[in-house]
Amino acid sequence: MENETEVQPTVASAWQAKQAYAMAVISLVVGLAIGYLFRGSQSPALRPPATVAAATNSPHAAGTGEQMPSLEQMKKMADDKAAPLLEKLKTDPDNAGLLVKVGDLYQATHQFKAAAGYYEKAVNVDPKNVPTRTQFASSLYYGGDVDGAISQLQQALHYDPKDANSLFNLGIMKLQGKKDSNGALAAWQLLLKSNPQLSEDRKARVQKLITDIQAQSKS
Repeated sequence: MENETEVQPTVASAWQAKQAYAMAVISLVVGLAIGYLFRGSQSPALRPPATVAAATNSPHAAGTGEQMPSLEQMKKMADDKAAPLLEKLKTDPDNAGLLVKVGDLYQATHQFKAAAGYYEKAVNVDPKNVPTRTQFASSLYYGGDVDGAISQLQQALHYDPKDANSLFNLGIMKLQGKKDSNGALAAWQLLLKSNPQLSEDRKARVQKLITDIQAQSKS
């Protein structure tokens, strides 16, 4: 999502210097996204919150050998980047687009509870916005609120019962967060049934998850 707000050069430089290292962990470990089924992430699934925490506590960025910024440093980066957006929100507090942009900044730097707060405000303004609601669910999940995350995905599916991202991540959260393999299978099977337009590689990705669970249940 593009950010049209300019930042001061010193803040922008600090952000860019560490952003690559932070994003290396995010892309490999978090997949951040709800919606990553459509973003080509190489991660096989959303990871459990504990896995995310372990990765961000690692001293080096995955595959780079570079020192990773700490969670505190990443929070500072997000705070600096979000500052001009927060100024705008003071005079336009119900601007869902700005709220989502701030949520994205905090989610990208693993400040999941802060991100969830802004996504929640955004869906309160625009409750039928399914992509924002799934991002909200993602932050809740990584913040440790698995039940809250699943509830948000179910609400997203109330507005769009065929939404592939919500169905995909609902399956992941039920499997990893609740150990509910039957619930995961149901979500993924519905995903395939209701989304025949999915590309072959995406269908194959979902089908592999289904096959793996079915094989485990037989072993």
